[in-house]
Amino acid sequence: MAGHSQFKNIMHRKGAQDARRARQFAKLIREITVSARQGLPDPAANPRLRAAVLAARKENMPKDTVDRAIKKASGSGPGEDYVEVRYEGYGPAGVAVIVEALTDNRNRTASDIRSAFNKHGGALGETNAVSFMFERLAVIRYSVAVASADDMLEAAIEAGADNVETSDEWHEITGAPESFFAMQDTLEGRFGPSESAKLDWRPRTTVPVDEDAAASVLKLLDVLDESDDVQNVYANFDLPESLLQKLSA
Repeated sequence: MAGHSQFKNIMHRKGAQDARRARQFAKLIREITVSARQGLPDPAANPRLRAAVLAARKENMPKDTVDRAIKKASGSGPGEDYVEVRYEGYGPAGVAVIVEALTDNRNRTASDIRSAFNKHGGALGETNAVSFMFERLAVIRYSVAVASADDMLEAAIEAGADNVETSDEWHEITGAPESFFAMQDTLEGRFGPSESAKLDWRPRTTVPVDEDAAASVLKLLDVLDESDDVQNVYANFDLPESLLQKLSA
């Protein structure tokens, strides 16, 4: 199982859910703010904002909170000026890590990220130090109840997607990043809102880790994810299912 999805599964099973929910809301509001400022403040006319609102809805964020964030972002007055920054480095056991952040203070965020790597057995690298080990993809998910595998494949091809994988629960449609918004619009026009729609980093190769290394890697990823500035964390480690269950207990 890929490291990023493993990390998310483990993270959501841990305690302190209220604190995590508050941090998640803050991250979603920050993404909504940036999306609304970079395009129109109307989700119907702004695909990135639409994806951000969809993510907020999946986390059960109140509609009033979403609306206030969009209204604040689209106002004429001054507000937080967030910039998108990507950090790359290596964690324990040579695991490659990508960190995406939205920050109003680059120096503070860089210092926090570097400190997290140094304290937990890793090392922050230069830009593009590890991204070549990952593939950047547009990823859209629909429930299998929405359509048959054949119908989804037909629609995905029409939308400009490159691949569809169907499991017992999901249709996962992937394509090039530049096709993301066209894919989103075409599929929503046929099947309605998706379960999720985002740009993702998927590892091209994975690094097997034992229990000790896995615990260290997960600690680093957890610390990174707890940063208010960090939006997403990706890693290319691989865990056996039995070890995943043990660490998740």
